[in-house]
Amino acid sequence: MSAHENRGTLEVMPRDKEKIKRIWKVAGILLFLTLIEFVFAFTMTRGWLLYTIFVALTLVKASYIMLEFMHLKDEAKTLFWSIFLPLIFLVWLIAALLKEGVEIFQVRW
Repeated sequence: MSAHENRGTLEVMPRDKEKIKRIWKVAGILLFLTLIEFVFAFTMTRGWLLYTIFVALTLVKASYIMLEFMHLKDEAKTLFWSIFLPLIFLVWLIAALLKEGVEIFQVRW
């Protein structure tokens, strides 16, 4: 019965200013990278260089998000690389398959 008596109370913890500052810092860095992508999108001509820059910046943002929000920055680096390296190979696989698919389509038609 004593466990049910405390059910109605709620304790509010005080704000942790360091955590709030860290969240704003992460948001600012991600906003900065996104703004760089927008500048490239509206100033460069479409082509392989632009797409390579987009993929590179996307991988940078993905790795930063993994480090911060998945709390992998405080873990062993091998855990981060075991997640990030397959992601890089997957992006390479998709790019290679798209390139081969376009070439096969051009040869057939």
